[in-house]
This record gives sequence, structure tokens and C-alpha cells, in this order.
Amino acid sequence: SALWLVSTVHAAGPETFKVSEFTFKRPAAWESVGLPEGSMRKAQLKVTAKDAKEPGEVVFFFFGPQSGGTKANVDRWFGQFEEGRDKINAKTEEKTVGKVKVTYVSAEGTYKSGTPGTPPTLKPGFALLGAIVEGEEGSVFVRLTGPAALAKSARADFEKMIEGGLK
Repeated sequence: SALWLVSTVHAAGPETFKVSEFTFKRPAAWESVGLPEGSMRKAQLKVTAKDAKEPGEVVFFFFGPQSGGTKANVDRWFGQFEEGRDKINAKTEEKTVGKVKVTYVSAEGTYKSGTPGTPPTLKPGFALLGAIVEGEEGSVFVRLTGPAALAKSARADFEKMIEGGLK
């Protein structure tokens, strides 16, 4: 029935979504996830792969002009791994897309998952892909975390989603 069709389309979530001044397009295979009220998260997506033991998560954060700067956030992301920076294959790469500066971040190791202030759940063999998009109203922070193989296979879609929102 037509009703069923509407609910299926809605379940996948919007194809495009706005975070600050940017409009991003979700990769078709990734699912949109609902957010709690008043969350600092502006959008959340779920990335699945047949062989992955658990899905990956992509979260978009926007804090406005007071976001603490690119370097502080890169350091914070690297600090979310149990191992030291020298053991997590920590990398950053700056790229300019149009007039917008993007800093890509990647690392892999034992990821400390969880809410700040609670004991973390350790996730060995995880990877983080991050992007910090420097906008006029403040930076948008995008973080993908998940099993390393899943994160690697999602990288091209991740970068295409980020850069597609900056044109």
C-alpha cells in the first residue's frame, strides 16, 4: 500500500541534511539515525557492511564559533584511543575545497567509546576518520568510527560526502 511506501522512504532518513552553512548528501547505503533533543550532534548516520561485526557511526557536530580550533579537536580525537599517538597510525591531511579548508584525520587502534564522564567501552581494531570543515559560522566536525576494515571501505564515500557539501 502507499502508506507502507511512505514509511519505508522515511525510515532511511533525509538524503540531504544541513549542518551550519553546509548541505551534505548522505551516501545511499548509509542510514540516517534520529537524534536526541538538544544534542550537540547535528546529524548521525549508520554505516553497515556484510562482514563487519558491528556498524560504524558517523556523527556531525557543530558548536558555533566557540569550537576550540582545529588542532585541539584533532588532539582530542587522537586521545580517544587507548594507545599513544605513535601507535595508532595517526594522520592529518589538509585540503582546500573551493574556498573551504578541510582537515582530514585518521587513526586506528583501541577506540574508547562512550559518553564523557562514564567509563569507556574499549573497541580494539577500530578506526576513526574525521573531517574538520572550517566554515564562516564556525567549524563542522564529522567523525566516523567503526571496525577498521569497515572504516577503510567507507573512506571514499566519507570524503565524497564531505567535499560534495562544500561546492
